Amino acid sequence: MAYKITEDCISCGACESECKNDAISEGDAAYVIDPEKCTECVGWFEEARCAEVCPVGAAVPDSDNSETKEQLLEKFKKLNPGQEPVDGTY
Repeated sequence: MAYKITEDCISCGACESECKNDAISEGDAAYVIDPEKCTECVGWFEEARCAEVCPVGAAVPDSDNSETKEQLLEKFKKLNPGQEPVDGTY
């Protein structure tokens, strides 16, 4: 499933630079995650980097955008043509 950023976001921007799929951008009141680009870092890292670096825990799984690891890996491949997934990320 994709991640989302809750209202607890303090707009520090720590998550934006960590997202290799460019799924995170600054919104009106807080940062937002585009679920069409979020792969939960499948293909890049073993864990979702946005959640790891958020100082207030505002990056959380989005139950409205549930996907299997296989679906996330396919999304990774579409978003990053020619890029091989990093070992251990899927």
